[in-house]
Amino acid sequence: MAAAAPEKETALKKRILPRGLQKLIEQCLKIYPDQTNPLQVTTVLKYWLGGQDPLDYISMYHNAGDPEQNIPPHWHYVSFGLSDLHGDGRVHLADTSGGLEPRSGMGFELTFRLVKSPDAAANERPPTWPANLLQSLAKYVFQSGNRLCTGDNIPWRRSLDGSKDSNTAIQHMLIAEDPQLPRTETPFGWVDFLQIVGVTSEELEQASRWNGKGMLNLLTKDPATGGPWLITDMARSSSVFEQFPETLRQLELDLEKEGSDLAGVNADFTFKELAKGALTVAVKKEVLDPDEELSRSISSCNIAVKEEAPEKDTLEQSTGSTSSDMVNPFDNPNIPSRVFPLTGIELTLAPYAAKFLMLAVRDRIRHGRHFTFKAQHMAVTFVAESVTGSIVNRQTPYAVLGSWVQILIPNRLVPRMVERFGELNTRSADGLKIPLTYEWPEQNLKFIIDNPPPELLNQQGPILA
Repeated sequence: MAAAAPEKETALKKRILPRGLQKLIEQCLKIYPDQTNPLQVTTVLKYWLGGQDPLDYISMYHNAGDPEQNIPPHWHYVSFGLSDLHGDGRVHLADTSGGLEPRSGMGFELTFRLVKSPDAAANERPPTWPANLLQSLAKYVFQSGNRLCTGDNIPWRRSLDGSKDSNTAIQHMLIAEDPQLPRTETPFGWVDFLQIVGVTSEELEQASRWNGKGMLNLLTKDPATGGPWLITDMARSSSVFEQFPETLRQLELDLEKEGSDLAGVNADFTFKELAKGALTVAVKKEVLDPDEELSRSISSCNIAVKEEAPEKDTLEQSTGSTSSDMVNPFDNPNIPSRVFPLTGIELTLAPYAAKFLMLAVRDRIRHGRHFTFKAQHMAVTFVAESVTGSIVNRQTPYAVLGSWVQILIPNRLVPRMVERFGELNTRSADGLKIPLTYEWPEQNLKFIIDNPPPELLNQQGPILA
């Protein structure tokens, strides 16, 4: 009778656990079969009951690492709540995107790996600040509706542990695939496990200019920068480029030769049509210290623009093979078929995204590619002349398709733009004296770096004057 009691208790727990949560826990138990009851951060007032924290639970596992692979012991944090745990609509609606394999909720959960101190006691308890970090990221996802993907970069600009006195160099994040938790099928759809990786400012900057996945690959090369499991060490004081200077030199050469694989970022912007001959050359400048929020700085995979696979043999790549195809930057493929040409365009872009103008022109357009700035309900794509599938051409360089604006950047204009945007590449957003204005009267094209008026942001359709 006594032997049957634990079995009954286990069966009862399985019946009580929500089915989506149960599948995720089963996946964790494949890695940690001896940790059936891990330490856990639990939300007292659940999100669907009016609470502020979207994650129901964050489990904290002890991972012994793998000495043969130079993987040190560490804490492994796993979130539960970004995917659909319940399947009854209390938090997430069913996936209606029409895919053959629907996703569960947001389609992912977050993980984080924090290295343990070599002299840590055997009974040491894990720090809880990583749970607060995951909860903050989950709030952003719920509030913005933007999903995260492998390779995304997250400027944080402060210590990840929340300490104001910390001098750590690890103040930003990249998103990787968790090396031990694969995609999991639940009763309510699939779930990926995305791992948060702490990085330095220089690593974030190069990931933004180049691509996040490439940077992650560099970090895996040495245990000092994360190793194959990309374990975050808050005590790390130098970037991968400081430890291995030849890496940065090679990256610069690759960017110059091949361009960037980063095809777009999320950014606030507004635009209006310009009548012919409407431009003036006046530039007004005033000092403003913009408030840079997380919701304004995450590069998200919601930008469904096509990224080109790097050529395996760059020596054989010809200059004529750098064209790329355009795809719809919105999740909903049902966009209007009618194209509205514009006589000219004035684009106002938020200061925190200004540095990406240089990347867009020098590292994308110059290599025959495209680059997209995506707001919540609008997108604007810069297009090179060699890009196929666009709605713009030399005769009609500006056009609108639904809520998608396209701007053709002619080849002859690229060097001048690179020169003009040089100042944006060397200053931080809070160092810019805005508004900054860049005009090309012969193209009837005008860019303004300024905070777009709040009442014009995220409108359901294009803004035309």
